[in-house]
Amino acid sequence: MYAVIETGGKQYRVAPGDTIEIERLETEAGKPHTFNRVLLVADEGKVAVGAPTVANATVIGDVKEHFRGEKVLAFKMKRRKGYHRSTGHRQELTRVKITDIKG
Repeated sequence: MYAVIETGGKQYRVAPGDTIEIERLETEAGKPHTFNRVLLVADEGKVAVGAPTVANATVIGDVKEHFRGEKVLAFKMKRRKGYHRSTGHRQELTRVKITDIKG
């Protein structure tokens, strides 16, 4: 059994027992989080595709920890002009372990 969920503007294929890293959630670490935007549910050959979401389908996961991703550097330069800029970014992430798919 697996499902496709949408969170943080991205889509993830998840199954019970999977651990995923997604954009930061408001849920505290150690507490369960329910994902309501389920786009697809597949169970033993039966596939339910939503338009845009599957009715009454939810995915439940335990929030393990909040952390920051790797630093990404963006460097801009224009040759022969003396112009260069360097900026960095670290994304706030949450690690979630999927426990159950209902629907």
